[in-house]
This record gives sequence, C-alpha cells and structure tokens, in this order.
Amino acid sequence: MTEKEMIQKNIEEFERLQDYMISCDKDSEVYQKMKRRYIALKVILTSSGINLTELDIIKE
Repeated sequence: MTEKEMIQKNIEEFERLQDYMISCDKDSEVYQKMKRRYIALKVILTSSGINLTELDIIKE
C-alpha cells in the first residue's frame, strides 16, 4: 500500500468513525472506545500533514 493509499484509508476511517460517534451517547462505553481511535487517527493524519479543519466535525 502506498503512502497516498494509506492516508486515504485513514481519512475514510476518520470520517466513518465520526459518523458513528455522532449517533452515540457521549457517556456510553462505546463512545469512549471510539474516542480513543478518533484521537489516534487525528495524530496519524496530523503527522501526515493533513489539515483536519474541514474533516473534524467532532472537534474534541
């Protein structure tokens, strides 16, 4: 997998994960587990040079 493909995969996962997070109660265990992945994806994408301003709808 090329770097471009990996970045695209992570962006798609980040978008999908945020959709799931929006539909969950923030106090739920599921939300907290998704939030850990959300933070990890933010770190990965930011370190790859991706500007998350437009992509990040959760903003936590």
